Amino acid sequence: MNPQLKSIDAFTVIGYQLKANLQEIEEQQLGKKTLHRLLENQSLVQQRVGEEIYLIQLYDMKPNFNPNVDRFTQVIGYKVAEPKDVPAEMIVHTVPSHQYVMATHRGLEAELYKTYDALYGTWMGKQPYQPAGYDFEVWDERYKPDEATNEIDVYVAIR
Repeated sequence: MNPQLKSIDAFTVIGYQLKANLQEIEEQQLGKKTLHRLLENQSLVQQRVGEEIYLIQLYDMKPNFNPNVDRFTQVIGYKVAEPKDVPAEMIVHTVPSHQYVMATHRGLEAELYKTYDALYGTWMGKQPYQPAGYDFEVWDERYKPDEATNEIDVYVAIR
């Protein structure tokens, strides 16, 4: 893993939102169910920019936040050029222009926690940056969650 600093312009996503902790997401397969629902309804999302799917995670910036126990918001959707004609039950979420530390996770999605631990723990522990309360993943043609060849770009907003 080779973390890099990147500045990203604001972008907008249309998709589904859920609020849960990692344990609930895993046990109830909430992420997989939401992704499946998005794929079933992808034709309803107009003005899509590419076929990539974005997983945006928004955290309460409270002391001792633990994503395994504390609930947070996930948005799973498609990047759009303009948020219009939003399908029923979907939401619009705009990610602001920001600076990020980015790394590509390589390997099974079940081991993605290692990349997050490296970015939030090891990397931030050696840098003058703090987390800004959200991160996102980009799932493109390399996204094969159950295969060793899986790749996911992870972006952690920093301040």
